[in-house]
Amino acid sequence: MAKAAKKTTRGRKQDRARVAGGQKYEVGYEAKKTGRSASAVKKAVKKVGNARKRVEKRLGR
Repeated sequence: MAKAAKKTTRGRKQDRARVAGGQKYEVGYEAKKTGRSASAVKKAVKKVGNARKRVEKRLGR
């Protein structure tokens, strides 16, 4: 019988450190968190990349 795949949290921290500009729920979350519009979040992601710290810094948080 095959062993069950071991579940790890390896990728989760990396995933939280990014903002997926194409994911409506992530853009909405970041917009609500920073008090800016969704389009402002998308523009920030395009300008500085998808690193959450840089996006929040760009949005003035």
